[in-house]
Amino acid sequence: MSSEFVLTTDPIVTSVLVYEIADRRTGAVVSFEGRVRDHNLGREVVALEYEVYPELAQSEGERIHMEAVHQFGILAVRTVHRFGKLGLADVAVSVVVAAHHRDAAFAACRYIIDELKVRVPIWKKEYYAEHSAGWVGCPGCQGKHGARTDAVS
Repeated sequence: MSSEFVLTTDPIVTSVLVYEIADRRTGAVVSFEGRVRDHNLGREVVALEYEVYPELAQSEGERIHMEAVHQFGILAVRTVHRFGKLGLADVAVSVVVAAHHRDAAFAACRYIIDELKVRVPIWKKEYYAEHSAGWVGCPGCQGKHGARTDAVS
């Protein structure tokens, strides 16, 4: 079994991850990309910024991978999550899962991305066209000048 959880500031190329993960045992490869979109809750988004607590994010990401391996019997998994400032259409996160069969690959991929969003300490700030910014899903987070920003994804 092969597992890799990576945090990076570099652009993510999912096709490379897909190519690297498959081998002759693989009957299915499922990939998911989370991309920066141009809107949220009726507001025009122009960029995102991700902040991360690297040590905890790394250990929790690896724990989620191991849970997926045990629960779904997958052969390999790669997750890459960017941090720093991202532009529109950039890939923010990519999850690639290889398994003997498609059901396991689909289920594991869904499990991993759902658990990452809940458990891994990565915070998202949206930058809006009207020159404001807000933390997404972070009630009580303080903006740059102490203003509370409670945007919801």
